[in-house]
This record gives sequence, structure tokens and C-alpha cells, in this order.
Amino acid sequence: MKKVYIVGLMLVSFALFGINNAFAADGYGKQKVVYHINYDNPKAQAGALRNIGNHIRAVGAENLDAKVVLHGKGLSLLLDPTAKTKLPKGNGTQEMNAKVATLKDLGVSFNVCANTVKGKKIDMADLYDVQKADIVPSGVAELSALQMKGYTYIKP
Repeated sequence: MKKVYIVGLMLVSFALFGINNAFAADGYGKQKVVYHINYDNPKAQAGALRNIGNHIRAVGAENLDAKVVLHGKGLSLLLDPTAKTKLPKGNGTQEMNAKVATLKDLGVSFNVCANTVKGKKIDMADLYDVQKADIVPSGVAELSALQMKGYTYIKP
């Protein structure tokens, strides 16, 4: 039943993104943006993901190079709620994972701080859909490097 819910949520999300992309304003042009998440409030994290979705709808996925950099408590966004780590909690529920999956399917990349993974004793298997290529040595250094490459910094 839960799989049906996730698949349904993803299909509705794709449909909404497709409809809204047809009306995306051409006036915004191509954009590069990095969203910074280092907090563990699940409502704020869901709001950040909603902001990213709104951004995509406004400019069109083909016009947006979007990255999310997660470090510190922000890794809770992808962390299984049953995982035993030094983080207070994991917010990687099926609903949250479905939202992340939808954004990834639209080209958004999620970068995870290696320092946090090590320091908080997080097993990579406990992070939702994180591959070796998604790991960056330092979340804060990655934010700086991306800004130097012309990415707009947003902290929702």
C-alpha cells in the first residue's frame, strides 16, 4: 500500500511539473543555484524542497542547474528514521524520500558532506539514494566553491 502511495505521489508531482513547465517564464533565462540545508526541522526541510519545486516550475527544469548541499543536521533529510547515529533524528520517511526522488528526476543533485558522515557516524546505507559521487569532502567548502562558479546561494 505504501508503494502505491509513493508511486501515486510521484506521478502527480510529475504531472504538475509537466503542466507548469509548459507555462514557465522564458524571461528568467538559465540559472545556477545551490540550496543550503543544515537544519533538522522536517517541516522546514519539506518547505525547502517545496521551494526548489517552485523554482523549477518558474524557470523550467531545462533552465535550472540546481544543487542541494547538506551538512550537519541537514543530513537528517535523507537519514532513515531508524538509523543509529550521532544525529538526533532521521527525517528520511517514505514521503520525504518521494519528494527527493521527484526533484532528482528533474535534475536536482543532492551533495552530502563527508565530514558530517564521518563525524556523526552515519552508515551510507542509512542515507536515501546517496551514491559515492554525491559525497563532497566538505559541505561548507562546496557551498563556497559553487558560489565562486556562479551559483546563487539560497538558504530556505
